[in-house]
Amino acid sequence: MLMPLTYNLQLTTCNLKLTEKTMNPLEFLAVMAETANKLDLDAHMNLISKEVSVYGVPDFEVITYDDWFKQCNYEFENKLLKKVSYQGLNILAQTSDRVMFKSLETVEGSDGSVNTSGIEFIIQKEDDGQWRVSQERILPADELENDKRRGAL
Repeated sequence: MLMPLTYNLQLTTCNLKLTEKTMNPLEFLAVMAETANKLDLDAHMNLISKEVSVYGVPDFEVITYDDWFKQCNYEFENKLLKKVSYQGLNILAQTSDRVMFKSLETVEGSDGSVNTSGIEFIIQKEDDGQWRVSQERILPADELENDKRRGAL
């Protein structure tokens, strides 16, 4: 049985905290996009687990927290992002402290480039009560097309 989807946002100095017993993945994605769109590195990275692993990025076996931080720091400092947004949601599994779901992420660059990727997320509530991304997997094209065909994304 799925847990009720509730959320609570707490705004602290330079820090957006997502803390609640259960998590609404749509709200989590909205905060991910908001912190990126505001180029707020501290708030954005607070949504990423120090133990995060990202799979499926071409030419990389795995992306770690340090890699993610360096990339965001570079993109935010140089104002390379125009807009980040998410569309669609397919919840695959949910417990009181972990949610696995898929969504479409669109990143628009300040140079006019647009990149849309299907992403499978695992977010979890960490010991400090903050929900963070613990794993991402960029979906291969065939899996993404299959999900779209089935109406799952």
